[in-house]
Amino acid sequence: MVQKNGRLTLLLAIVISVLIGIMGSGFYRDICAGDRETYKGLKIFSDVIDLIEKNYVDEVDSKELIHKAIQGMMNGLDPHSQLLPPEAYEELQIDTHGEFGGIGIVITMQKNMLTVISPIEGTPAYEAGVKAGDIIIKVDGDPTKDMMLWEAVKKMRGPKGEAVIITVIREGEEDPLEFTLVRDIIPIESVRYIVLQPGYGYVRVSNFQDNTTQDLKAALRALESGADPLKGLVLDLRDNPGGLLNQAIDISDLFLDKGDIVSIKGRQTRHTKIFTAHTDRQKRDYPIVTLINGGSASASEIVAGALQDHKRAVILGTTSFGKGSVQTVEPLRDGYGLKYTIARYYTPSGRSIQAQGIIPDIEVKADTALAGKNAEIRRLKERDLKNHLEADPSSSGKQQEQTPSETEDFIIEEEDKSDADKREELKEQTESRYGPLKLENLQDDNQVMRALEILRGYDIFTETRS
Repeated sequence: MVQKNGRLTLLLAIVISVLIGIMGSGFYRDICAGDRETYKGLKIFSDVIDLIEKNYVDEVDSKELIHKAIQGMMNGLDPHSQLLPPEAYEELQIDTHGEFGGIGIVITMQKNMLTVISPIEGTPAYEAGVKAGDIIIKVDGDPTKDMMLWEAVKKMRGPKGEAVIITVIREGEEDPLEFTLVRDIIPIESVRYIVLQPGYGYVRVSNFQDNTTQDLKAALRALESGADPLKGLVLDLRDNPGGLLNQAIDISDLFLDKGDIVSIKGRQTRHTKIFTAHTDRQKRDYPIVTLINGGSASASEIVAGALQDHKRAVILGTTSFGKGSVQTVEPLRDGYGLKYTIARYYTPSGRSIQAQGIIPDIEVKADTALAGKNAEIRRLKERDLKNHLEADPSSSGKQQEQTPSETEDFIIEEEDKSDADKREELKEQTESRYGPLKLENLQDDNQVMRALEILRGYDIFTETRS
């Protein structure tokens, strides 16, 4: 019992140290000064853990209970604050780094089965013949039945040159298929480009990671140095979930010569900053149409908002997601990380993105006749998430009222889809983000074609006036 109580005391000490880390040195001073309410709250927490550990019908793991309590505390703040277990913290760092050692597949859990969404072109999995829809039943001989998704990812990732064996079952094949794959460095390409028509370029930015600005610069140089002078650019930020703040600022700076790009305002002075544009030696004065939709969030909304406020680009598509909050990630002991919200984003004109989103200058929905299963439906947005922050800090903690029809539309659309439809849609979205650009696909995209029409119309109008 002494050992058990000692373990509990140690765990509670960890909890208190986490709380102090979250709230800062001011919290520590308050505890020392005798903040009774805070102390009483921690005492109740200690009592509850002690009672559950001693009396609950089944034996419990105190460490797991405390982790769940911390996670519940973070989830109660807003949807984007969370305790990151070591595996999740490591994955977050990999996702923003831009490359990793692995086999090159995008996977998900469907009905508790580890399913391949899509192999990434040019990777070991792609070259070996792994296909979308394959169900991975073993990794190096270990069954995946009870694996968490992150566990499977961790087992398949590893140093370049080392082999991993995956066993899959495939529709139409009687026996399982076994692939021995030699891991390679898998680049996460966040920027891809193509020439739509002579003089008109298209660039898709799928997320914001360490090398995104440099990759975009290279793409622009290639388009600008082509056989035909660049007359206009389509910048596609659709379904871009965001990423690193500094990359969003640097990318906005590529197209702006002066003025604010974005400001962030938090409760602490150190979390309140204004980021401004700088004159670039490379003049990019060609017109731009930026595409957004309900999947454009966070960093992509910063870029769209800055270009819109400075009249540097026409924003076309549908209203963006509305994630206008700033998170920081603090490392904790034992490989854990803590992601929590410290500020809100504001566009150059002072608009809050939070739970509002960027409203396009020209609303163009995905054409259902062309897009088929991928037609844009009512998407879940920031304002639909439980405990979301409001745009105005003074109303923080009060959830914006939702109209029943908004939520119901989303649920109905999801329920109406068969598993095959969902799998096909997910596959096509993944191939869109990770696969090569195909001109014929873009020519069937009504939003891209509308953007091209605007750019061509602007060029014709300019020539007429001159």
